[in-house]
Amino acid sequence: MSSSNALRSSKLVSWNRTGRLQQTLADCVERQGKALHSGKVSTVRLCPERASRGRYFDFRSNFVPASVEFAQVSPLCTTLYKGGFRIRTVEHLLSALEASGVDNCRIEIEDSDTQGHDAEIPIFDGSAREWVAAVEEVGLTVATDLDGKSVEKMAPHVNEPVYAWRNDSFVAAFPSEVVRITYGINFSQAPVIGCQWFSTPPLDNLVYSMQIALSRTFCIYEEVEQMRNAGLIKGGSLENAIVCSASKGWLNPPLHFSDEPCRHKILDLIGDLSLFAQFGNQGLPVAHIVAYKGGHALHTDLARRLIGMI
Repeated sequence: MSSSNALRSSKLVSWNRTGRLQQTLADCVERQGKALHSGKVSTVRLCPERASRGRYFDFRSNFVPASVEFAQVSPLCTTLYKGGFRIRTVEHLLSALEASGVDNCRIEIEDSDTQGHDAEIPIFDGSAREWVAAVEEVGLTVATDLDGKSVEKMAPHVNEPVYAWRNDSFVAAFPSEVVRITYGINFSQAPVIGCQWFSTPPLDNLVYSMQIALSRTFCIYEEVEQMRNAGLIKGGSLENAIVCSASKGWLNPPLHFSDEPCRHKILDLIGDLSLFAQFGNQGLPVAHIVAYKGGHALHTDLARRLIGMI
């Protein structure tokens, strides 16, 4: 069975063979924790799935594919929406699954609100560490289809430069033989963060787990009240983010890396671009991806441009 039968291509992207087979989890694994924005406790169960099914969320038997077609612009996180059901803050989990090679996965979500139509993924310490550990706990296996056959994994290769931008922020993808990511941030209101750049070596699961997955989400202390007044970060604390004061610096050191905020933006970018995945194939484009002052909206705009949606 070919995994490329129904792949959506554009002049910007070619789907090429990887020489590897699609994978899934070897068993189910479960994690429970508090959500960053709603503050509610939710339980996420990661389950094996057949080849070519891809990654999707199962919330009260309503299926929401982890696809850019269902991505919504929302403040400070990536949200998926389909059929009246909304899954928020998916980026850290999807980042870990994409980087760890979990191509096909049913992601079951439960929370205490039995009537609501919104669910949110737990934040844990603000990094992807817990999700990487969950994958390592059960391991991977070759995914098979209904006939018991394996499927070769395809990867999207960028053929020509493509970019999305807004004011002085941009994210761009350039043709490359390997996946590399270069990211810049500039927080002039917080001098201890300031301008940072980080560039990955050719990205694989080891580089991800050692250099990216441990980097935590961050915020500016002086902006916390404004975010809470907007109904955000109800579950935020010094345990699930690194917090920087414009005048006092980091309030909960030590950092895992001196450039941890910049590395975390790469973590987010991988999760957002994983939404480019189709039918259990690679989502992260084979390209040199360069971003400056990006965010979830720009990341998903790039994925939409690559797929020809905009």
